[in-house]
Amino acid sequence: QVQLLDSGGGLVQAGGSLRLSCAASGSIFSINIIRWYRQAPGKQRELVADITRGGGTTNYADSVKGRFTISRDDAKNTVYLQMNSLKPEDTAVYYCNADVIATGTRVLRNYWGQGTQVTVSS
Repeated sequence: QVQLLDSGGGLVQAGGSLRLSCAASGSIFSINIIRWYRQAPGKQRELVADITRGGGTTNYADSVKGRFTISRDDAKNTVYLQMNSLKPEDTAVYYCNADVIATGTRVLRNYWGQGTQVTVSS
């Protein structure tokens, strides 16, 4: 079994910064693409950023380009989302999502973290 634990959310003023973390644990052989999604009240969940294994390729939603940076530490099975210049419209629950190959079965499955709340006040 694989678990993703999101952390690092909180309340911050506009213009401030937060760093989210997502730590994967369990029977992990390898982690392929890792993504951060967010969902604001009354809105659909949207993809914020993703990163390939080794960190070679990253992608960002237009709304966060230049402000957010996704990175990963494969030795620690952890992904980070550095969020700078935060805006009130960034307020949402942020979720980690990953494609993980489990040890033993070597089956690729998709997993979600439990989410962490980010609130940006104006």
